[in-house]
Amino acid sequence: MEALQAIITRRSTRRFEDRVPSRELLDKVIEAGRHAPSGHNNQTTHFIVLTDRKVLDELATLVSEEFSAMDSKPGMYVSMSNSIQRAKKGGYVFHYNAPVLIVAANRIGYGNAMADSACALENMMIAANALDLGSCWINQLHWLTDNDRVRAYLNTIGLEENETVTGALALGYSADGLPCRTPLERKGNPVTYICP
Repeated sequence: MEALQAIITRRSTRRFEDRVPSRELLDKVIEAGRHAPSGHNNQTTHFIVLTDRKVLDELATLVSEEFSAMDSKPGMYVSMSNSIQRAKKGGYVFHYNAPVLIVAANRIGYGNAMADSACALENMMIAANALDLGSCWINQLHWLTDNDRVRAYLNTIGLEENETVTGALALGYSADGLPCRTPLERKGNPVTYICP
């Protein structure tokens, strides 16, 4: 798939098959993330790749419990408030039961942590599309990175003490076959040209 086509046709997948993509495909997606730009070429984004169903299920339960204990507040991100409401209803699985979750982390206090990780996650989503895999950006672990229970669990699976979760990526084969590739109409993101 040509690069621009992979970018324009990338859509979020929220229903996944249960099978884990091959290590070869996972490595290609991760390499795309590792080759993303970073401030001063620091290359400090840490990728924690979860394919163990037991770990994914434990993490989903923990995240659901922690969101269930929270209340929505004015000014809160709409998607965070939605996560809280969905968790309170029960059966909430923040990573959509994807067979792979790639957690992106970066150094605490590093000014480019979010930007570097965002570039890496976007590269991985585009690579996934080009490889016929579905993907979806996941924010819930970022929102809970300072939650004592969630952080303690993440530390047991590879998050370093000096790191913060900056995002995550649900990844796998779309339950609908190939990922949806119908571009969404652009209604926002205005463009202003200043030309001579």
